[in-house]
Amino acid sequence: MSDYMFMLETHLSTGQLRVLREVEAAALESGVRLFLTGGALRDMLGAFPIRDLDFTVEGDALSVARRLARKTGARIVASDSLRNSAEMAFPGGVTAEIAMARQERYPRPGGRPEISPATIHEDLRRRDFTINAIALSLHPSSRGLLIDPNNGVADIQHRELRAVSNYSLFDDPSRLLRLVRFRTRLGYTVEPKTQAQYARAREAGLESRIAPRKLAEELRHIADDPACADVVRALDQEGLLTLFGPALTGPKVHLHGLARLQKVRQMVPFGADFRLENFGLFLHVLTEKLTPREKTALAQTIRLNKEELELWRKLESRARKLEKTLKSPKLHKPSDLYLALADAAGDEILFLLLYSSQRIVHDRIKNYLQKYLPLAMEITDEQIRARGVEPGSREYEKVKRELIVARLNARPKKTAPPPEPEKPSEPALPPGQPPPLRKPLTRTLR
Repeated sequence: MSDYMFMLETHLSTGQLRVLREVEAAALESGVRLFLTGGALRDMLGAFPIRDLDFTVEGDALSVARRLARKTGARIVASDSLRNSAEMAFPGGVTAEIAMARQERYPRPGGRPEISPATIHEDLRRRDFTINAIALSLHPSSRGLLIDPNNGVADIQHRELRAVSNYSLFDDPSRLLRLVRFRTRLGYTVEPKTQAQYARAREAGLESRIAPRKLAEELRHIADDPACADVVRALDQEGLLTLFGPALTGPKVHLHGLARLQKVRQMVPFGADFRLENFGLFLHVLTEKLTPREKTALAQTIRLNKEELELWRKLESRARKLEKTLKSPKLHKPSDLYLALADAAGDEILFLLLYSSQRIVHDRIKNYLQKYLPLAMEITDEQIRARGVEPGSREYEKVKRELIVARLNARPKKTAPPPEPEKPSEPALPPGQPPPLRKPLTRTLR
């Protein structure tokens, strides 16, 4: 095993490691070369938690995604036939993107790119920033080989943000937003030539050429970002936040609420199956100070689809139903509370932490996140295999839940109190010697 493979496996959660193995197997069966790329590799090399897995294949990515969906029960959340890519959600809460290695040629700034299949080296040279243009081979013949044609590893070590080419920000102006997001979350400095390219693009007003689809895509990334409040503040300072909605500026931006959201999301244990859809909750907090008309204008600007609108607008009513469940006196045992929340949507749970006025609801959610969910995560695949069930099978989730319930309801073992220290024994006296006289205790009266 190469050092990079060892580093990767130590950074992945149990669920992510299982998905990595499943994608490797599907790519091998499809006869395509597989690489880990993009944000997953950037975060691994930068010592950040890996939140999403990004895979690139030299071949048909959509066929690999469909094979995975058939074999593992994963869902294809979204697909792009032009770029031959798919976003997938796997059992256990792991998300991943599988995309074809490609070249992109832009006839004009912000225009629709001309896309063609490419090698992994060509794919890395068309990307936005060098820190995102690194690949790790997962093919058996070269597994663990790091591919870094743009010297991105050195930029990660120097904590510097550098564009891959002199036209990166002109070809795709949505990268202006991405530069601010990466600079803010990672705490990197911007390399001088890249900063000059950013300034020229802003002078030319290229941000106005960002397509609505790209705006929505970038807003989803901001919603998923662990530092979402800091990113929104930085975009507001750069005068770029109004691209999403003209009213999003100054006191209309609910920075205090976003800071609270950023804080409560940190309570979710890393690697937990939490089923969290960030986008609707993020939009609810971001637009809390906007009028209904201003909210409608934002939705029209970025052209939200029906599903995204429902995630946003129906969130509060969904969460209030969960609130009634959590106030119930029937939740006696730890497993009762665990089962009530394990099937609930993560955005509903965090919404109640932010907005519920019921103390019992807050306490029960905190117990779930800080005590019961970590205990449930201690159930391993090996324990499930001991029951004769393999991960990915139909019985897997049922057996896993049975083990979790038994673990939560088990009474803690009583430990025996520590023995009292022995009193020192009196030294033995020579034969015939009387014991020494002890001075009587006296009390002084004052």
